[in-house]
Amino acid sequence: MMLRALTLGVPEERLASALNVNIKTLQEKRRLLDGICGEAAELMVAMNKYTINYARSLLAATPENQLVAGAKPKKIKGISREQLDLMENESANLERQVRLVEDSYGIDHLDLVLARGYVTRLVSNERITKYLALHHEEFLPEFERITEREAFAP
Repeated sequence: MMLRALTLGVPEERLASALNVNIKTLQEKRRLLDGICGEAAELMVAMNKYTINYARSLLAATPENQLVAGAKPKKIKGISREQLDLMENESANLERQVRLVEDSYGIDHLDLVLARGYVTRLVSNERITKYLALHHEEFLPEFERITEREAFAP
């Protein structure tokens, strides 16, 4: 949002004043993603972590063959090679899991929308509602709650 405002021509002073932050802080945040590859930025966005420590941990966990040509991985005090290997494996597992969720999200959302429509039709049928009230009263409030919602949040 901040970057978009700046690219649209909003002066830094005005934006800093509107956000009630120091202009130096605004400039630091503006340069926060400079030099960070797209994949690392995606991870930062996915985890909602934009700190220097998180960026450093990503750098430390990046295999040497994935760094910019000629760059050397920085040593972080207190972290052993085994811990870095574990972080790399966990990062790779997390990335695979995120991709699996991304791949199935659209289908899952469609399934939920269709199921909600079906439940809405069932609950709107007076005979079915009476039957549920008599024989399965524990389900009826849940079904009604599903039908009350406008839509599932994306």
